[in-house]
Amino acid sequence: MRRLYCGDCLEVMEKRLGPDSIDLIYLDPPFFSNRHYEVIWGDEAEVRSFDDRWEGGVEVYAAWMAERLRACHRVLKQTGSIFLHCDWHASHHLRIKLDDIFGFDKFQNEIIWCYNIGGKSKRRFARKHDTIFWYAKSNDYYFNGAGVGFKRETGTKSLGGIIGTDKDGRRYQDKLVKATGKYYRYYLDEPKIPEDWWVDINSIQSQSAERLGYPTQKPERLLERILLASAEKRHVVLDPFCGCGTTIIVAERLQLNWIGIDISPTAIRVMKDRFARANVSDVESIGLPTTVAELRALKPFEFQNWVIRERFNGAIGPKGGDKGIDGYSFMLHEPIQVKQSDHIGRNVIDNFLAAMRRTTKSCGYIVAFSFGKGAHEEAARLKGKEGIEIILLTVEELLSKGGV
Repeated sequence: MRRLYCGDCLEVMEKRLGPDSIDLIYLDPPFFSNRHYEVIWGDEAEVRSFDDRWEGGVEVYAAWMAERLRACHRVLKQTGSIFLHCDWHASHHLRIKLDDIFGFDKFQNEIIWCYNIGGKSKRRFARKHDTIFWYAKSNDYYFNGAGVGFKRETGTKSLGGIIGTDKDGRRYQDKLVKATGKYYRYYLDEPKIPEDWWVDINSIQSQSAERLGYPTQKPERLLERILLASAEKRHVVLDPFCGCGTTIIVAERLQLNWIGIDISPTAIRVMKDRFARANVSDVESIGLPTTVAELRALKPFEFQNWVIRERFNGAIGPKGGDKGIDGYSFMLHEPIQVKQSDHIGRNVIDNFLAAMRRTTKSCGYIVAFSFGKGAHEEAARLKGKEGIEIILLTVEELLSKGGV
């Protein structure tokens, strides 16, 4: 438990997690929204870009999701539940997949989570809600409605209710159901379970203390309600699309066991930082890139983040900043350029030198998979003739050293 896996959740669930091992799954996968996000993280330095578009249309996206939902079904316990968070773009397609995989009779709720941020159209009603589908693995699922219930308000006879005390001394109210003419009794000391439309939990606001800058970050209160209702202490919670880690940070606070998965090394770093701020240190991360081949396969922004954040403990350069400077080292704030390529030549040195001259620094770093003879010669000339040190580091050197 308390593990962060870096990788495709389908592969991790198939290879790392046994059948009937998870009590609760919450997943907030990339929506089929055809948008491209470019986001500055909470430290306003590390740039995070990701694209949630699938070529081939919504059918391809739904098939991609179905594979992962089948893996979720396999690892879920018979008493477990799955909550799938989605929006209007593909919710109808995902509902059909859930019916096929879990069974339409295992459907429990279509929760409508309402919020008020974002733009509004003059041509249609504003789209201001997400959908959360709740399915159980079997009819013997765990649910603790009292754990998320609201305090009841005492009614009056004028509203069709009769208040009394039973033989055990418990106060109750019998409310008239006009459609049937019969009374429904509920006890006033029992909390009212929320309906399946949630308007009391707002989305992350720009001034929110928990805001990290993740484009689809969900509020902790939303996850708290789901986890309190569908898991208890020592239960295992899984989030296959962990993102910035809201599910698992809430699970940790509620003393639940948890497992988080995300394909992005940057996301894993963000989650580990989030746990560190919460004074949680014993979090294990598995699957982060450890070989040259794995680093070659990273997306460019992931590779850049690995170099600057993981190996230099530095900061990503500001968006729109000096061309040729991708980030800065820790403490000394020396410029860094990252090249995810081989045989770097002298022209790269020249461009980096021009960027360095716009700073006050006389030392900088270029990181690449390999460098040509011309690059080494020019770096040596600059150090000897002009006193400017451009340090050429290969990825293999960074791996062997563990950092700079």
